[in-house]
Amino acid sequence: MSAGNGKGRRRWRAWLWKLPLLLVLFSLAQVLALRFIDPPFSMFMLARQLDAVFEGDFKFRITYDWRDMSKMSQNLPLAVVASEDQNFAQHHGFDFDAIEKAQAHNERMTERAEKRGKPVRRLRGASTISQQTAKNLFLWGGGGWTRMLRKGVEVWYTALIELLWPKQRILEVYVNIAEFGDGVYGAQAASRNFFRKDASRLTSAEAARLAAVLPSPKRYNAASPGPFVQQRANVIQRQMRQIGGPAYLHTLD
Repeated sequence: MSAGNGKGRRRWRAWLWKLPLLLVLFSLAQVLALRFIDPPFSMFMLARQLDAVFEGDFKFRITYDWRDMSKMSQNLPLAVVASEDQNFAQHHGFDFDAIEKAQAHNERMTERAEKRGKPVRRLRGASTISQQTAKNLFLWGGGGWTRMLRKGVEVWYTALIELLWPKQRILEVYVNIAEFGDGVYGAQAASRNFFRKDASRLTSAEAARLAAVLPSPKRYNAASPGPFVQQRANVIQRQMRQIGGPAYLHTLD
C-alpha cells in the first residue's frame, strides 16, 4: 500500500468522524434560524411538488401563504390543539401517556380485525404537534425502512424544537405548514381555498372543520364535509370550549 493511499484513508476516516458533528451543528442552525425566520417552504411541500412533476402534472402548484398567528383567527390554532394535542402546553415534545393509550387501542383494533378477517381501520396515532412540526418541516413521509430512519431523526428535531422554540412559535409554524387539502398548506391558503375568506375571519365551526380533516387532508374536504368530518368537527368544537376557549392560547409560553 502506498503512502498516498494511507493518507487518503486517514483523511476519509477523519471526515467520517466529523460528519455526525456537522449534521448536529447543521440541524441546530436550521432550528435556531427558523425560530425567527418564517419558513418559505417545508420538506413535505417540496415532496408534494416533486410528486406532481414525476406524475407528469406540470401545472400543479403548491398553495402556501404564511400568516402570523397574531393575524389569524384564534379559532384555528385552538381547534388544532383541541383536535391533535390537548396536552400540548404540558409535554416537552412527547406525550407518553397518549402513546401508551394509542398502543393499547391499536392492539385491540388489530385483534378484532384479525378475528373478523378484515383489514384494520382507524388506528390511533399519538404524535404531538411538536413531532408533526418537525416531520412536516424538516423530514419526509413514506414507509418501510425509511420510516424507521425518519422516526429517529424526528425525535432529534422534536427535542431541538422544544428546546429552542417557545410553544407559541411551534403552534404558529404548525398551523402554517399543515396540509389542509391536496397541496393546500397553512391557515391562510386553507381559509381562502375552502371558505373564500381571510384566515382572520375563520369562525369556530370553520376552524373545527379544517382541524377535522388533518388526519387525511387528501381524502376529506373542509368545504364539503361528509358525516364523519362534520361529526368530528362537532366534537372538536366541544373540546375547544373544554380546554378554555381562546384564553387557552395565552397560557402558552
